[in-house]
Amino acid sequence: MNGASKRILSAIPLILVFLTALACPAHSEDIKTLARRAKGGNAEAQFNLGVMYQGGQGVPQDYIEAVKWFRKAARQGYIDAQFNLGVMYQGGQGVQQDYKEAVKWFRKAAAQGYAEAQSNLGFAYGKGRGVPQDSAEAAKWYRKAAEQGHAEAQSKLGFAYHEGDGVPQDFSEAVTWYRKAAEQGDAIAQYNLGLIYDNGMGVPQDYSESAKWYRKAAEQGHAEAQYNLGVSCAKGEGVEQDYSLAYLWLSLSASRRGEDHGDTSKARDKVAKMLSPEQLMKAQQMTREWEEMHQGK
Repeated sequence: MNGASKRILSAIPLILVFLTALACPAHSEDIKTLARRAKGGNAEAQFNLGVMYQGGQGVPQDYIEAVKWFRKAARQGYIDAQFNLGVMYQGGQGVQQDYKEAVKWFRKAAAQGYAEAQSNLGFAYGKGRGVPQDSAEAAKWYRKAAEQGHAEAQSKLGFAYHEGDGVPQDFSEAVTWYRKAAEQGDAIAQYNLGLIYDNGMGVPQDYSESAKWYRKAAEQGHAEAQYNLGVSCAKGEGVEQDYSLAYLWLSLSASRRGEDHGDTSKARDKVAKMLSPEQLMKAQQMTREWEEMHQGK
């Protein structure tokens, strides 16, 4: 298939919202007993009670009450509560949204080695939310979390090296961190590792390896990876040429990106012309079945 080209630049910022899930309590207990312990000043109980109010577990959901109890525990240095309080300020749940206050509490948890908080602090510096934008500081905090095995921070650190954002551009380092995250199932890192192999950046160009990583990301619903895998199938790059599979992946990508992304729908329609009516019907059926089996991806 002539005319269709793969997307080259990394797409990390597309899903970099990064309100990480709240830390959860280590155990459950009777709500009255828990409340009594919390009122008595037990930080763990205060944190657990906050989580129960945040999620509506055994009590009516009440973000204001959740913040109240997170704050009490956080002021005692309870690391999970510090992190959760930061998340509440970042999302404006139970309090007015306040990025500076979110950063304050993320920083306290990060200083205690909490990887999620370190990663969120990196995001804050990268975006300039609650702090002046500082790519070098963002990379510093991503590294701290990445070295603890935090997959999303590893992916973001790989992206920093890929783009030379806050660190010197170094494709070999990008590959190292992308691979660590990709092997943990991070779809963005899998996609970016596919790009790295597709374009021979820091590694020998290897279409088979690029298709392998595109597929892993595509199966998780990553639209850009689905597009690039579809192009690979259409061209026979790294995989056996297969227009039916190309149609499948391009259709899935188009449905996620929307028909207004003309390059995706045009590539799909070009592939459709390479199929017989019977083959096209089967490819469309494959697409519907994939969507049914992977709802939510």
